[in-house]
Amino acid sequence: MKKILFIVQYPNGISPIQRFRLELYEKTLRDNNIDFRIQSFIDESTRKIIYEKGYIFQKLAGVIKGFLRRFTGLIKIPGYDFIVIYREAAPMGPPVFEWIYTKVFRKKMIFDFDDSIWVPAVSDNYKWIRIFKCYWKIKYICKWAYKISVGNMYLYDFAKKYNKNVLLNPTCVDTVYHHNIIHSHNADKITIGWTGSFSTLIYLNQVIEVLQELEKNYSFDFIVIADNNPQLPLKQFKFLKWRKQTEIEDLLKIDIGIMPLPDSDFERGKCGFKIIQFFALGIPAVASPVGVNKKIIDQNINGFLCETQQQWYVALEKLMADKVLREKMGIAGREKVEKNYSVASNASNFLSLFA
Repeated sequence: MKKILFIVQYPNGISPIQRFRLELYEKTLRDNNIDFRIQSFIDESTRKIIYEKGYIFQKLAGVIKGFLRRFTGLIKIPGYDFIVIYREAAPMGPPVFEWIYTKVFRKKMIFDFDDSIWVPAVSDNYKWIRIFKCYWKIKYICKWAYKISVGNMYLYDFAKKYNKNVLLNPTCVDTVYHHNIIHSHNADKITIGWTGSFSTLIYLNQVIEVLQELEKNYSFDFIVIADNNPQLPLKQFKFLKWRKQTEIEDLLKIDIGIMPLPDSDFERGKCGFKIIQFFALGIPAVASPVGVNKKIIDQNINGFLCETQQQWYVALEKLMADKVLREKMGIAGREKVEKNYSVASNASNFLSLFA
């Protein structure tokens, strides 16, 4: 029986992308007689306050506990065949643990990442963190890794510069047990929606003027599902706090999903997960033609790729006015996910990491 240790940032069931890149395959691992353990850096009590204002001493204590957890966890490293690092073993500082795993214990380390994590990018509220992040360490972790797992070709090309064993491993959803309901598109009033975290709310600034123009001619709701309320200047704006328990129910309130992005180095590393979630539920999407978005969206088939404000306006207007088009594109999006971005379609690819 193979034994795997997953070194992750947060406790199970909390981080959306961690859930869908690693935790999603827990059943797959068990079904293939693979034993695994998950070790987080941040504990549950620290997670609740880590992005809140204040709590300086509690946060410091939480980080110290995280480092202690990593050091005490070294005792059990010899018992594992593979060590999977999601993003980084510690959120700050040099790659000490990665070096120990590979150079001292000589373990097969698999490095998984789904963003341009070598690019300095933190929110304005946490700019001071850049001093401690050590972005330079990513290339060294890539060099030391047995294999690298990445979410798109932009990340693949970066990793390939430092390691020949790179696997394209898209972020997926479970279309059987979780994202398993198809949106009906029968609502009397159209809802356009976006979902994400506080750090990506800034991307909505790209479409605010478009939405304001649409409001002059149409009545619709705009929903944001996130951890923080952006309080947008829209007439029919609604905020839903993200909760794991109501994730699917809340997404199904959306008739048209959007994913605006600037075309920059960090954003090209995004894995298009918003679009994948929308498509899985039969919801058409409108997005910026940045990075993997251009691969996920088939123009005029399951959604629209828009660069200019005029293109955004026309695409949203067209979908708002045509229920049949929304249904048709939603079905095409669902088929795309089932074929390319589902657990069923990617399970063997994921398991190949441990060969």
